[in-house]
Amino acid sequence: MNNIQNESIEFISIQEQLDQFVLDAKKNTTSGATASYIPALKKANPEHLGICLISSQGTFLKSGDTDHCFTLQSISKVFSFIFACHTRGIDEVLQYVDVEPTGDAFNSIFRLELSHPGRPFNPMINAGAITVASLLPGHSPLDKVEALLSFFEKMIGRKPSINMDVFHSEWQTANRNRALAYWLKETGFLLGGVEDAMEVYLKLCSIEVNIVELAQMGLILAHDGLHPYTNEQIFSMEIASLAKTLMLTCGMYDYSGRFAAFVGIPAKSGVSGGIMAAIPPSARVTNNRFACWGVGLYGPAIDKHGNSTAGVALLKRLSQEWDLRLI
Repeated sequence: MNNIQNESIEFISIQEQLDQFVLDAKKNTTSGATASYIPALKKANPEHLGICLISSQGTFLKSGDTDHCFTLQSISKVFSFIFACHTRGIDEVLQYVDVEPTGDAFNSIFRLELSHPGRPFNPMINAGAITVASLLPGHSPLDKVEALLSFFEKMIGRKPSINMDVFHSEWQTANRNRALAYWLKETGFLLGGVEDAMEVYLKLCSIEVNIVELAQMGLILAHDGLHPYTNEQIFSMEIASLAKTLMLTCGMYDYSGRFAAFVGIPAKSGVSGGIMAAIPPSARVTNNRFACWGVGLYGPAIDKHGNSTAGVALLKRLSQEWDLRLI
């Protein structure tokens, strides 16, 4: 009985801490703005901030503005890469996209022009993600998107939908991404047609989730591809390890180095304001050092890098206060 009481007291204490951390982090929303270059994303309330943490042993924490749906945007890059590796094999995928950080903006064409033979540096930048989109299984854009949506269903228990308003908004403003796609086609790193690859890539960016579902996806990554509740190995430990490494080194756009240095957990952001993180079992959220954690976060005010201003501040606070760092 005493153990149950102690666990209840500990949970209440953690929840109270989390509520305070979210309240403090909300002050950082004023230093960012919604993504105005994508008209549909500009409409979001920049003052929103919500977070969910789920452990492999069933602990569930939520705080802040937790009821909003949002599009994955670049967070989808993690799972398109995972799914491409799952269906084609890591070796084949790495013939088309590398795993090196760039330090450049996510939509930069600079490195493609200077490097030879022009292979995208990693799948977390737009050039790499567009290439990966062309590698997904299926004969048509619809087939490719449906295949990945079914993959998501294994992780979150439902097939997510695509926000078509966001998709059309991005489709109409995707000139730089089309330039990247044409360059990739010219250099032989894009399978199929440019417009087909663009449709897949932008629809994946427009997949809509909530913070609980995002935390579930992060948890499966933290648990090395094994769903801790269904006990299904959704993707291999090798693929999970590679994806988490890419998240740590490349997941926060051209802020990835500083994020790794001062937060120190694998994470991936999107310009909608979402951030997914995967906390390994060595981290200490509670006294149980064997629990993995998934984090889903939404704060649509973003900085010049494309990361949620309040979200980064919140994860930094959590990492410091709860000792979440990998090293």
